[in-house]
Amino acid sequence: MTSANRPARRGTHATDADARMALSLLVEPGDPRLVQWVREHDPAGLLEVVRDGSRRSRLEVPHAWLEGAARLDRAVSSARARSEAHGLRWVVPGDAAWPAALDDLDHVEPLGGSTGAPLGLWVRGPGDLASLVEHGIAVVGARSCTAYGSDCASEIAADVADQGGTVVSGAAFGIDAAAHRGALVQDRPTVAVLACGADVEYPRTHAALLQRIAQDGLVVSEQAPGQVAMRSRFLTRNRIIAGLTVGTVVVEAARRSGSLNTLNWADALGRVTMAVPGPVTSQQSAGVHQALRDGRAVLVTNGREVLDAVAGVSADVPERVRPSDTDHDRLGGLARRVLDALSFTEARSTADVAVAARGSRADVADLLAGLERQGWCARVGDRWLVLPRGASIAARRPVTLGP
Repeated sequence: MTSANRPARRGTHATDADARMALSLLVEPGDPRLVQWVREHDPAGLLEVVRDGSRRSRLEVPHAWLEGAARLDRAVSSARARSEAHGLRWVVPGDAAWPAALDDLDHVEPLGGSTGAPLGLWVRGPGDLASLVEHGIAVVGARSCTAYGSDCASEIAADVADQGGTVVSGAAFGIDAAAHRGALVQDRPTVAVLACGADVEYPRTHAALLQRIAQDGLVVSEQAPGQVAMRSRFLTRNRIIAGLTVGTVVVEAARRSGSLNTLNWADALGRVTMAVPGPVTSQQSAGVHQALRDGRAVLVTNGREVLDAVAGVSADVPERVRPSDTDHDRLGGLARRVLDALSFTEARSTADVAVAARGSRADVADLLAGLERQGWCARVGDRWLVLPRGASIAARRPVTLGP
């Protein structure tokens, strides 16, 4: 039985968690009135005010909330049943898994009519939310992205994940999906923040992707289980993506793209804001270019620059190298010659590679094994093939074997 479905619990935190859940079923997330009212009355006190219609004039509680209170017990039971059926957990402030950085949302002005930290979050998956997003990087962008944008997003996400960061995005078409897949290629957990219930597979065609994310990472939402996505909910969802992360990267965004809303939230929260430039003729990147011109984002072109910009996102980030260096350049001299001696189509023996690379057979055998672990080449029987760069976005740390 998940924590969201246990019978009524005793204790201050239990009462707070239950009250927050009930309020979340009454109030549309991001309602600015909640910030002050929860602060003045605490969740349990505010819930009592809403349930007691005779006190509504003092706080001017909206009629919609009062009407919802009459159906609240049934709504809570339904939410608990759905959360049990789909393995959801209800995480609230005070829980060990609650990311304290979300509380910053209580201190920023509304954007598009919404603000404030969520009352709680529904999460699906085994990950610990607070731990995962401690080094979280949001990678968001256009739904109708180009191949260029998709490649950039997946490469950046793979690099961030490889260095210990957690990629956070919205599981939408285009850039979001590319970002999640880039992290998953590295066998690293990723976090998807939805504008519908965490049990709802939206978009439907991303059902397999969401299930894969939930295996090792998390699917997260402040919307109640079973709630459907609405246009306005994507905008309120964006504040959660920005609040959970230390920095936001936008890859392709038109002038009126919702991804720029996420960038604006990150900026308001004092997070690092970054953008990947596109072709000057691309309308999909027009909003990105405007953000760069306005100084609202730092220009980044790869994962290393993203990690440099957020300064300290992971202790595993390598020392800064010359911008002109590529992963291939940072290999040892013999390692580069070994790769140059391999073919994409014709498998070659260790002995043949050693002759072509001018190295001893033992050294070349050790290097080939190391290069295989790093995703540069593949073993075919007792022979070797070099892998195209796009065939494996595996870890590309410098191989130190060999001169």
